[in-house]
This record gives sequence, structure tokens and C-alpha cells, in this order.
Amino acid sequence: LRKMFSIRGFLVVGLLLISAIGGRCESTPCQLKDAEHGKVCVCTADYCDYLENPILTEDDEFALISSSKQGLRFTTSGGKFGSVEKYTVVDYVEPAPEAKNQTILSRLVDRLVKDAFTLDARESSITRTVTLKLDRSKTHQKMVGFGGSYTGAVTYLVDNFKQTELADHLYKSYYAEDGIGFNLMRISIGGCDFDLEAWSYAEEEGDTLLSDMDELDERDVARVAQIKRLIEISGVKNLLVKGAAWSSPPWMKTNNRWTGFGRLKRDYYQLWADYHLRWIKLMEANGIPIWAISTGNEPLNGIFFMFFVKFMSLGWTPWQQAIWLNDYLGPTIRNSEFKDIIIFGNDDQRYSFPYWFQAMNITRPNSIDYLDGLSLHWYWDEIFGNSFIEHTTEYAPDKIMIVSESCIGDKPWQSAAPLLGSWERAEKYARDYLLNIRLGFHGWIDWNICLDEEGGPNYVDNTVDAPVIVNTTTYEEFYKQPMFYAMGHFSKLVPEGSVRIDALPSNVNLDSVAFLRPDNKIAAVLFNSGRADLDIAVVDSVRGQFTVNVPAKSIHTLLYN
Repeated sequence: LRKMFSIRGFLVVGLLLISAIGGRCESTPCQLKDAEHGKVCVCTADYCDYLENPILTEDDEFALISSSKQGLRFTTSGGKFGSVEKYTVVDYVEPAPEAKNQTILSRLVDRLVKDAFTLDARESSITRTVTLKLDRSKTHQKMVGFGGSYTGAVTYLVDNFKQTELADHLYKSYYAEDGIGFNLMRISIGGCDFDLEAWSYAEEEGDTLLSDMDELDERDVARVAQIKRLIEISGVKNLLVKGAAWSSPPWMKTNNRWTGFGRLKRDYYQLWADYHLRWIKLMEANGIPIWAISTGNEPLNGIFFMFFVKFMSLGWTPWQQAIWLNDYLGPTIRNSEFKDIIIFGNDDQRYSFPYWFQAMNITRPNSIDYLDGLSLHWYWDEIFGNSFIEHTTEYAPDKIMIVSESCIGDKPWQSAAPLLGSWERAEKYARDYLLNIRLGFHGWIDWNICLDEEGGPNYVDNTVDAPVIVNTTTYEEFYKQPMFYAMGHFSKLVPEGSVRIDALPSNVNLDSVAFLRPDNKIAAVLFNSGRADLDIAVVDSVRGQFTVNVPAKSIHTLLYN
């Protein structure tokens, strides 16, 4: 692992600058370290970075949280609306190496050469401008929240941590208020590809009584214990857990295998519905209340993509799934003590929207009335346009829309492994968050909350990247990647119940989205993906305006009354 890092070692970001008039809060700064593809923040059992939420004491005050490619990580600043002065977010500056036996002239020449031939230095002298108009009178969807997935891979890695304090830092980094404030979580019903093996409950051939679902499977015991510890140590107030099954036991399937072209045998439609209900009861009995389930994970994997997908999958067509949902799963859940459980449909890619749900309604008219929400996997967002989602919200306008899985490294043209410190991957997250939230999505659940240096463990080597990477050489530290902070710029200051409001930049130099929070504060995400500094004139329909200069390649979260 050492080869992935620069020999410069740890660079501790100095105490965060907090304006005397804005954004007062205490912070534990990022322990910054150079990695192969950029910078990461190092957490150990003894140290991890946190940011307490800003406190605004005056009506015209604002706070700004900033991260940048150069090295800012949740740096805070602030000011006041109506000020004639321009506020400036100062970018991170690398500490100068110790000069040995250098003359004043040689240092001057070095500086001139660097300024002349370094692209970043040339671009830093360029400043573009944009006006951002925020209008709280024009409202859109209410947010459910943000979260990550607790897979078998996460369980395995955390179980191998040398100190429990390191696991506590992982939990708090994601789910505590002074972390990034997650409130959603996705877990598999049985196993998934990010496990050490394929597995499910009731694996024994012909176990139609589901006889082993009164107790946790041994592979779930550690995960449940860890999630309960996460809830306790993070203080998350309302954790919303969503379950999804990758596959039924093989004996319930037409091909009697975990993967490949295989569908649920018709004889077991009711049993598979009962399986979901028993799992909900089992989790509840073990201290993990379930907020939602879905009709399955990526149903087309077992129909069209079995030559590429080697992990657990259960194939469905929309016509078959309509029958199962309308005649079996829907009534089973709605007539149980868990009748208020949220049921999501599809958990698949954009290309299946909205046709999947239209086809379901053709087979069983109004079958999607059993669905409270529709969940999307982001993997083909850049190929299949916004119209797929726009047509879906027109067809089913009353559904909760969430992205329920996202990661990078799944495409043939992407490195199927972590790129430690990659700002470019963080920018992809930011762009997709902005895009889908503006399209009306109510929430976002990322994939694994942590993985190892290879992007696993994954029992079929379907490795990818993650926002947090664990050092498995020692199991004594983990690294928060730029992706972690990109997600945090949305989740940290946008709690459940926030309502999106109009945020209209005057040109393409800025990408933004804004929310009216339940406490009547405004939170806005400001994303400068350009290679030049940017003067942003923020104009609020009630509060007034101010101007802030932000560095190139940076993302910010603005908070004000």
C-alpha cells in the first residue's frame, strides 16, 4: 500500500479558518495525505476528522463549507448578506518543502519557472463570474435523505479492524451529525456480490417452512451487531433501512443456480412473499426496524445480462413481477403487522424506466399502486438521458424516487478498483447528485460504505471504488476519499424533510441545487467544476445578496437563515 502514497507523508490541514462573523463551529481537521491519484484524509483509532454543524447567531449571517481538488476538506468560512466586500475562499496551499543550501536567487528562479509552466498556476489568475438566484417561494420535492450500504464486505472489513475505536470513527463519519449526517441504509436480504460467498436464508432444498428464519443466519449476526453499534455510537435519530434480495434460494428458481438465466418458479410466488415478511420480522426482533423493501435487485440481470453478471441474481420480466407484486407480495405485506412498510419497485437502471412500470400495469392493472416508491441504479445515467426519468415522474408522479445504488468502476472503460484520492470521481458524484435531485429524486443511497484497496472483498471479483478505503495491511486506518466529501456536501446540511427550492445560475460556470430545511434555514450546494476561480453573486429572494470567490475545482455548501 505504501507505493500508493507519496513519500511526503502526513500533511495535517491547519486549524480551520472560521470567520468572526459567520459559521461558528468547532472542527477536527482532516489529516491530509498524498495518494496516487490525489489526496485522502486518514483516520486511525486515535484520530479522525469531523465538522460540527455551523451555528448562525444573526439573521443576515451565512456559513460556507468548502472542499477542493487542491486539498480543502470541509473548511469553514462565513460572512453576512449585504456586505459590500467580496468574500474569498482561500484554496489549500501545499506546505513548502524545507529549502537546503538554496540562495534567494535560486528560490526566485524556481518560483518563476513553476508559475510559468504549471497549468494550475496559470489558471489561478483567471476569474469567471456567475449570479445564483435562490427563490424559496418556488418549491419542489421533499427530501427523504442520504445513505450508504452495509454489505457483507463491509461487515468482513469492520470485523477485522484491530481497534473498535476505528469502527466507531467509520460509523460516526457517515451517520453522526458531525460526520456527514446519513440517515438511510441499504442492506441485502441474504447475500449479494459484495459477500464472501453467495447465500440466502432457507437454502436447504425444499424448506417450504422457511425453518431457519426464526434466527439470524451466522453471516447476518455480525452485520446486525455492527449496525446496532453504528446506531448507538453515531446517535443517528431516525435510521431508515431498506432491504433488497439479490436471489432466492436456488431450489426456488427455474435454473436451480445462484446466477444465470433463472426466474422464480410459479409454485413459490407466495413462499417468496412470505420469505420477505419473515425477514422483516427477523430484523425487527433483532433490533433493526425495516423502513422499506424492494421487489428485488436488478431483475434484468437474470433475463438479459446473465453472460456478464456472475453474481447472485433473480430474473424477472415486468409481466411476471406484476403478478407476484399484485397477487402475492403486496397483499402479504399490506395485510400484516408491517402494512406500512415502504415497497420500492425495480432497483434497476434508467433504461427500464418507465416502461417496466407501464408493462406491469398492462398485466395487472393498477399493480404499481402497491409501490410507494421507485428506486434507480445510476450506472447508465450518462448513456440514457433525462427523458427516461421525466417520463417516469409524469407516469407515476406520486412515488418516492431514490437512487439506491451508486459506485464507480463498473464500466469496461473505468478502472475496476479504487483510485485513491481521485477528485475526478468525486466530481462525477457531484454532477449526478445535482442532476438527479433536480429531476425530482427524494433521496440517494450509495453502495458499500467501505472497501479494501482492491475494491472488495467480492466473491466474483466484481470490484469497484468506494468513498472510504480500508488499509488491510494493518487494519488500523482507513482513508476518506474526495467522493466521501462530495456526498457530504449534500447530506450534511440537508436533513430529512428539507424541500428543494429554485436555484438558478445565470450561466454554466456554476452548478447548484438548494433546499429549505425544516428549521427554516436555506442550504445550497455550489459546484465549480471549471478550471478557473469563480465569483458567485448569491441573490436570495428574501435575504438579499453577497459575493464570494471560490477556487477552481471546488464544491461548497452554503447555509443561512
